Amino acid sequence: MNKRALLFFTILLAAMTMHAQGPVRDRIKTLKVAFITERLDLTSEEAQQFWPIYNEHEEKLESIRRKERTELHANLSRTENLSESQAQKLLDNVLALKLEQQKAEKDFISKMTQVISAKKMLLLIKSEEDFKRQMLQQYRKRRGN
Repeated sequence: MNKRALLFFTILLAAMTMHAQGPVRDRIKTLKVAFITERLDLTSEEAQQFWPIYNEHEEKLESIRRKERTELHANLSRTENLSESQAQKLLDNVLALKLEQQKAEKDFISKMTQVISAKKMLLLIKSEEDFKRQMLQQYRKRRGN
């Protein structure tokens, strides 16, 4: 399978498997899939194993972020009104979520390095950062106009 066909197939697969989260979010996810696929230069065998693991990891992280938003940010805005015991409980929740995120990252890297090389894993991490930076730049550019 040539690279363009693999890229098209990957984008199509990602678009079909995405949750109904709105057209903007879907478009960003599709762009991210294409960006990562191109950067990692995945073989078709790697891609078949890579994307289910990657998507599962993204869902775990989103779940953690959702918990963080609902449990923490609501209470952080009223920090001055919390008792010391409530503040301690909130700190414990912060630490628990950080540990959950760290465990998810460790599990992800462990699973993923069975599918792709360590070098490609590092390239994935860099590619995700590059994608975020690119999206922020585009957002700022549009917002400035």
